[in-house]
Amino acid sequence: MTIPTAKAVTAAPKRKSPVRAAIIIEDTAMEDMIKNAAEETQAKATAMFADVGDRAKGAMEQGAKMVEEINAFGKGNVEAVVESGKIAARGIETMGQDSAAYARKSFEGATAAIRTLASVKSPTEFMKLQSDYARSMFDAMVAETSRSTEAMLKLAGEVAQPISNRMAIAADKMKVAA
Repeated sequence: MTIPTAKAVTAAPKRKSPVRAAIIIEDTAMEDMIKNAAEETQAKATAMFADVGDRAKGAMEQGAKMVEEINAFGKGNVEAVVESGKIAARGIETMGQDSAAYARKSFEGATAAIRTLASVKSPTEFMKLQSDYARSMFDAMVAETSRSTEAMLKLAGEVAQPISNRMAIAADKMKVAA
């Protein structure tokens, strides 16, 4: 069997046909158009990501500022509660001292009344002194109760004032936020 041998083929020079030249020009124009579109898309994407980054940075700064304001507001609330507690402690201490003074005064009055009653000579005098003592003790008790009630109401108002001030600030902040 014989193997065919390759013959040297000489290629004829290629001529550019007008159609082929138009296709090459179109291919070049298409490549340029694709390249321009890719560059334009890349530029837009870069600008978009830069804008998103700037917005995210602004949002983070705003969030940090809000957290700082919330912390400051919370600190103010704690300070108001502490101040309210101090006012309550001072008021209760004062009321306790007043109650002790009233008890001491009542005990001294009762001791004096017992001595007076022990020295009476007649049942009529005893009844008169006893009723006078009972009336004076009742009047003193009503006066002390009235004074204590007024002191408690005043103390309640003073204790509530720092917290009320914080509530007013919170209401103002809510108005601004709305």
